[in-house]
Amino acid sequence: MIAAYIKYLLRSGNEHAIHSPFLFDLYTNVIASKKDKNPDYITLKALRKELLQSDKQIEILDLGAGSRINKSNLRKIKAIAKNAEKPEKFGKLFNRLIRRFQPKTILELGTSLGLTTLYMSRAKPDSQIISFEGCPETAKVAEENFAKAGAENIEIVIGNIDETLPQELKKLKDGIDYAYFDANHRYEPTVRYFETCLPYATNDSLFIFDDIYWSPEMTKAWEYIKAHPDVILTVDLFWIGLVFFRKEQVKENFTLRF
Repeated sequence: MIAAYIKYLLRSGNEHAIHSPFLFDLYTNVIASKKDKNPDYITLKALRKELLQSDKQIEILDLGAGSRINKSNLRKIKAIAKNAEKPEKFGKLFNRLIRRFQPKTILELGTSLGLTTLYMSRAKPDSQIISFEGCPETAKVAEENFAKAGAENIEIVIGNIDETLPQELKKLKDGIDYAYFDANHRYEPTVRYFETCLPYATNDSLFIFDDIYWSPEMTKAWEYIKAHPDVILTVDLFWIGLVFFRKEQVKENFTLRF
């Protein structure tokens, strides 16, 4: 992971490395924005602090690649909040991306405690967010957090995503506008989830893949996704990868600082 990050730093650029008008605008005004003072962040930061202090213990049903930190199925909420939840700057980035693109249908593969979900929910309260979680106990905590935050546009689908994802996709009428993949950090499931969602993508869809350098398997999956003929533009931010399907652009892959 350290070696991969050093390589990323050496090859990554900023706005001066971008010649796509679409991506230049997105990078300077959304991805690398320093002017984001959304008042919603104050409430979500307070919730994060509360979770980081919670000694409540739950039993984890892990259907993915597991945790590198804690091998026990019994985990405290504060440990999950520290090790499994995405840091604040990514929640803010997802919030900005949703405010920019205004997606109607948002998929999240991997709810965890629901903090990232709330950043997305607050960005567009009239969107439909379908969040998939394999662990019933974790989903229960997330639902409590959604109720506490007054979020009414989130539906949690509990169960093995291998089974629930295809079933839920069949119910969609207008495809997927935005999808965040953070469920199973292995090559085969990541590629399969991508290809399962791909027929529902539109020209303006945005897919985001988490932890693309978490393991050799995830990096292999990211390389596969980048090379896929339906994928036109990708942005490697090391911790996450953005995927666009804009057919009006030439196929390009960018590595940018975040």
